[in-house]
Amino acid sequence: MPVSLPPALHLSLDLLRCPTCRTRHLRPDRGALRCPAGHTFDIARHGYASLLTGARATSGDDAAMAQARHRFLATGAYAPIREVGARLAGDAVSEQAATIVDVGCGTGYYLAGVLDRLPGSRGLGLDTSVRALRSAARAHDRAAAVAWDVFRPFPLADEVAHVVLNVFAPRNPAEFHRVLRPAGRLIVVRPTVRHLTELRGRLPTMVTVDPAKEQRLHRALDPFFEAFVTRQVEYLAPLNGLDVLDLVAMTPSARHVNRADLNEDGFLPDQVTVSVLATAYQRR
Repeated sequence: MPVSLPPALHLSLDLLRCPTCRTRHLRPDRGALRCPAGHTFDIARHGYASLLTGARATSGDDAAMAQARHRFLATGAYAPIREVGARLAGDAVSEQAATIVDVGCGTGYYLAGVLDRLPGSRGLGLDTSVRALRSAARAHDRAAAVAWDVFRPFPLADEVAHVVLNVFAPRNPAEFHRVLRPAGRLIVVRPTVRHLTELRGRLPTMVTVDPAKEQRLHRALDPFFEAFVTRQVEYLAPLNGLDVLDLVAMTPSARHVNRADLNEDGFLPDQVTVSVLATAYQRR
């Protein structure tokens, strides 16, 4: 039986364009999306559309990472990060019916926070991880989800987004600029060197935050964007042992950390420092 078109995806059809021929006319057709030239893209039974073509990206959350991320975010430990992203998005939007594009959306947690703050808005999340997209497609009744590689030209029309959201995710500055409206805002949330310092101190194999990363970010964005406002969020998050395991398991560090190290007596801290910067950028 063909998969029905999810209502949120139907709301976002006018944003999409065929990634093969670039035409802006994708229409539902028997459980798929099809362009006038006949290029067809599946709609998964979990509710997201896969527009990926050619070689598939190998990055993104696997099943275990996506499940750990879903469990950890449900604890509310990162709720202040979600709130600052939603607040910056709300400050940037003056229209009732805004379009929010979350690039590297993961499970849709941060996009849902923005949509809750903007009742008349709609959202579209892009990610390579089909496991994460299963959650993103259900994260909010106004959020659609599409499988896509962030490093390739987005399957979106020009200047369709009021806000582009990018939280702990890879960046594509040229495409951010192309899909944003002239008065739109790019919101980038990234960790500081103090983020999760208690874990990094006990696990040398955890991926660290390069002190030069902030400079590289600004160099990459500078040809396209100018920083408008920056907010710092830093606090101690109390966690139990299972929460810490999920926190490690949902990050790229999960591929480097030995599970036996996590089970050692006395390893798990009962709180971690959460430290991020959130910047809203305007187009040049």
